[in-house]
Amino acid sequence: MLISKMAAEGGGKEMNEIKTQFTTREGVYKLLTHSEYSRPNRVPFNSQGSNPVKVSFVNVNDQSGNGDRICFNVGRELYFYIYKGVRKAADLSKPIDKRIYKGTQPTCHDFNHLTATAESVSLLVGFSAGQVQLIDPIKKETSKLFNEERLIDKSRVTCVKWVPGSESLFLVSHASGSMYLYNVEHTCGTTAPHYQLLKQGENYSVHTCKSKSTRNPLLKWTVGEGALNEFAFSPDGKFLACVSQDGFLRVFNFDAVELHGTMKSYFGGLLCVCWSPDGKYIVAGGEDDLVTVWSFLDCRVIARGHGHKSWVSVVAFDHYTTSVEESDPMEFSGSDEDFQDQMIHFGRDRANSTQSRLSKRNSTDSRAVSVTYRFGSVGQDTQLCLWDLTEDILFPHLPLSRTRTHTNVMNATIPPLGSTAVTNTPSNTINGNNSGASTPGLNSTTLPRSNSLPPPAGTGGLTSGILDSAIATGVSKFATLSLHDRKERPHEKDHKRNHSMGHISSKSSDKLNLLTKSKADPAKTLGTLLCPRMEEVPLLEPLICKKIAHERLTVLIFLEDCLVTACQEGFICTWARPGKVGLLSSQNQASSPSGTVV
Repeated sequence: MLISKMAAEGGGKEMNEIKTQFTTREGVYKLLTHSEYSRPNRVPFNSQGSNPVKVSFVNVNDQSGNGDRICFNVGRELYFYIYKGVRKAADLSKPIDKRIYKGTQPTCHDFNHLTATAESVSLLVGFSAGQVQLIDPIKKETSKLFNEERLIDKSRVTCVKWVPGSESLFLVSHASGSMYLYNVEHTCGTTAPHYQLLKQGENYSVHTCKSKSTRNPLLKWTVGEGALNEFAFSPDGKFLACVSQDGFLRVFNFDAVELHGTMKSYFGGLLCVCWSPDGKYIVAGGEDDLVTVWSFLDCRVIARGHGHKSWVSVVAFDHYTTSVEESDPMEFSGSDEDFQDQMIHFGRDRANSTQSRLSKRNSTDSRAVSVTYRFGSVGQDTQLCLWDLTEDILFPHLPLSRTRTHTNVMNATIPPLGSTAVTNTPSNTINGNNSGASTPGLNSTTLPRSNSLPPPAGTGGLTSGILDSAIATGVSKFATLSLHDRKERPHEKDHKRNHSMGHISSKSSDKLNLLTKSKADPAKTLGTLLCPRMEEVPLLEPLICKKIAHERLTVLIFLEDCLVTACQEGFICTWARPGKVGLLSSQNQASSPSGTVV
C-alpha cells in the first residue's frame, strides 16, 4: 500500500512538473528564464478577483535595431518596457512607463502600428469600469479618455483594437454584449447617446449615433446574448469575427455591416478567436475545452481539437511556421522522431512569405503542394497546446500528398462541401483580384473539386449602399474604411442560438435544409451545421500539450524568433524558437560584448 501511494505521488509530481522546453518536428523550443518580464519585484501577483494579464507588442523602428516594445497589465498596474526577446536579459528596473490606477483595472490594450515611431506611440487601454484611455507611454502623456462618465456603456471592456489601416478609428467590445466604433478625433458628449437603427439581422443590430454634430460612438453593435468576449479582424481588415458568452462565433462583413456566417460551441461560452494568416480559417476556443476550426468559405466546422482539461483562454496562429511542401505524392508513416527527418520549409516573413507560399496551394501547378497551418492554444489548465491543421482535414476529398498527420479522425462523416450551399443566399460579388489575404476563401476554379461553391452573382453596390446610409447619419469617417477593392463572400444565413444539446438523430440533412427557413428548436442546434456532433467532424490531437505555468494562462503570441506566454501571476515568458538562442546570442556578443547575454 505504501509502495502504491509513493508511486501515485511520484506520478502526480511528474504530471505537475512545469516544462521549460518542448520538441516539435522543427526542433526544440526553450524557455529563456532571463528574458522573463513581470513587475519589477518579481513577486507572484495574487490574482484573486483580478482581470486577466494581457500583453501587447509594437515595433517603433528604432535605428538601434532594438525597436520592439512590450506593454502588459498586472492587477491595477500597467507597464511599458523595451522588449529584448531572445537577444538580452530583461531589465525590469527600467520601465519606460508605469501606471497604477485607482478604482478600476486595465483589462486589455492595443498599439496603433501605423503611427508608432521611436518618439511616440498610441496605446489604447480598456478598463473594468468601461472607460477607454488613449495614452502615449513614450511621452508619458494621457491624451484622451473615452466613455469617461460611463454614459455609453457601464460594463467591463473585454477587447479593444484599432481598425486595420486607420490612424483614428478603433473598436471596443463590452461585457454587455455591445461593440462601439470610436474616432479618436471626436468627443463622447456630455449626455447619453441617442441611437437610430442602421441594420438589423438575426440576433444582431447596428445603430448610428443620432446627434446634430458628429460624436462618439459612431456605431453601436449589439451582438448575441451575454458578454462579447473577444473579436478579431481578418488579415485584410474586411471581416470581423466575434465570440460571445452565448456560445456563438459570428463573422461579419465589417464595411457592409452584414452577417457572413455563424458557428455554435459544443457547449458554454466562446472566449477567444483568431484568423489564419490568409483569412481562410477561423479558430475559436472556450468553455467546452475545445478548439474549433471553422472554414470561412464553406461556413462550417471542419475540425475540433481536444487537448485541454479546462477552458481555452487564447488561440493564435503561428504565421512563421505555416509550411508548404512541393513534392511528388507520397505516404509517410512512423514515429515523431522519424518525421523530424523530413525537410520542411518554414516561413519567416509573416506578411509576404507565408501568404505567397499559401497562394501556391491554389495554383494549377502540376506538382503536389501540401499546406500545414500551425496554431496554438493556452488555457486555464496551465497548458500550452500546439496544433497542425493539415491537408487531410482541409481537403478531405483530394488525394493526400502526405497522409501522416497528428489527427485522429473518429469515424468522421463530414458533410459534402457543396451541401453548405443550401444555407447560403448569395448577395455579394467575388471579383477577380486575388492578392494576399484579401480573398479569405478560394475561387471555385482553384481546386479540383466538383462540388466547390460557384462565384455568386449579386449586388456589387451593397457595401457602398450601407456606407452611404451611414454617411447620411453623420458617420462620414466610417466610409474611410473602404480604402481598397473589397471581395465579398456569399453570406446572409439565418442562424440559431442556444446552449442546449438535445438528443437528436444524426440523420440531420433535412434539418440542415430547413435551418434558414424557420426558427430552430432551441434543443436542435447539436447535430446541425451550426454545431456538428463530435463524431461528425475530425478530432485533432495536439502536437504537444505541456504544463508551463502554476496559474492559468492568459497570453499566447507568436513572434519571428520566439513565442510569448503569460500567466495570471504576472509572469511573461519568452520561448526561443529552434536554433534562435545560440545564433542571436553570438550576434549579440559580437555587437555589444558588454551586454548581458542569454
